[in-house]
Amino acid sequence: MNGVIDGFVVIGVVVAVGFVVGRAGVLGPTATHVLSRAAFFVASPALLFVTLARADVGAVFSSALVVTAVTSVLACLLYIPVGLLLRRPAAETAVGAMASGYVNAGNLGLPIATYVLGDAAEVAPVLLFQLAVLTPLFTTVLDVLAERANGRRPNLARALTAPLRNPIALATGAGIVVSATGWMPPAPVLAPIELIADLAVPGMLLAFGISLCEAQRPGAGATAPLLTTVLLLKNIVHPVLALLAGLVLGLEGHALLAVVVCAALPTAQNVFGYAVRFDQGVALSRDAAWTTTLVSVPVLFGVVALLA
Repeated sequence: MNGVIDGFVVIGVVVAVGFVVGRAGVLGPTATHVLSRAAFFVASPALLFVTLARADVGAVFSSALVVTAVTSVLACLLYIPVGLLLRRPAAETAVGAMASGYVNAGNLGLPIATYVLGDAAEVAPVLLFQLAVLTPLFTTVLDVLAERANGRRPNLARALTAPLRNPIALATGAGIVVSATGWMPPAPVLAPIELIADLAVPGMLLAFGISLCEAQRPGAGATAPLLTTVLLLKNIVHPVLALLAGLVLGLEGHALLAVVVCAALPTAQNVFGYAVRFDQGVALSRDAAWTTTLVSVPVLFGVVALLA
């Protein structure tokens, strides 16, 4: 149980620092935008490369990866009909879908996996799937939709080559290649990449905290039904899907607990960073990260009490 508390305390302190910094105005009115873009274009690609390069890609291809892939995709897809029904912009719907199935596996999942599950590697399948599949997929979709929103109708060639212009996708591909070949860059090359990578998580959390200074009540206005949908999908449906998928695949005991705990993690702050980068669904992503994190506390305690 201490792992759950520790994970939330770490995130809460950094977000609170961002909130204080935002209130003080020491970084100026564009702080959220600058920090988010720095995280997206510079720090996150470095973090993705380092993480995937060091990952044993072969070792995480397991039943846990199957559960992660199936349930995450389902949670994302289940949001789309709501966005269509409410006639929301396509890019905002993409952000809402991502918020429904993209979990905080890094800065929250790692400490929880370490202290609750006993091994940080338990979250590796989630990290791999999100970094290698969901992140480049959603950022590419948002890139194409942003072109359309700016009045530039992307042709097929531009749409197909969007990943080649996406630093997240490029870093993901490079990291997987390094992991698969077993070749690591020499220390003088890797050291500055690691240093830049360390900026990603605190940068996103600080930007998130600063954004809360001017935030309205979560779910205010037109985002209320959207936020409710994300809350239900992320905090309830996603872990239930993981439980069912785990049982179907014959998982039990600790293995079943691990996949359900990972699915019960809240929406990652990365989603907010991507929303700011493409200026789509910013309020929804911010509210989703904030509210799903609060709701996930009793959910995670309940999961551990039920399955541990």
